[in-house]
Amino acid sequence: MISGCSGGGKSTVLAELKARGHAVVEEPGRRIIAEVTANGGAALPWVDLAAFLRRAIEMALADRLAAERHQGWVFFDRGLVDAASALEALTGDPVLRPLCMTRRYHFRMFMAPPWPEIYVTDADRKHGFDTAVAEYDRLMAAFPALGYEVIALPKTSPAQRADLMLACLNDASGMS
Repeated sequence: MISGCSGGGKSTVLAELKARGHAVVEEPGRRIIAEVTANGGAALPWVDLAAFLRRAIEMALADRLAAERHQGWVFFDRGLVDAASALEALTGDPVLRPLCMTRRYHFRMFMAPPWPEIYVTDADRKHGFDTAVAEYDRLMAAFPALGYEVIALPKTSPAQRADLMLACLNDASGMS
């Protein structure tokens, strides 16, 4: 799994991993925005954030189940922890631990740090850099609290980031 700061290069490194033949699960948030925009509805982060996050949790759970059919590494662009931690922070509902302690990803996960030099807003990412940094800080607390080993991605090329990710995962599994 890769998480971290919005606009920190997660999708770009995942595109590199996909080009190398690895299975990649696209970010739930962007898929929800596309779906809701096409079909109408209010589950958009700037309209009804709680509904958006609940939908992201549902999608992340379905993504995890679907990924079990794949052999080899499956890389997630965000996932259950991201959505559950955001919903808990927003509503105060204690959803993070109950949802995420029994539905685990690999124990090593990768965190894209704030990278102001590449951060941009777009039609789907309307929040500013300060909001993205606050999100990153929340996730940097959530993942270790759930027992994950967090590996910070360096601010390097997508190929170098992908190489690091694969080396860390292969080292953890005894693969070469």
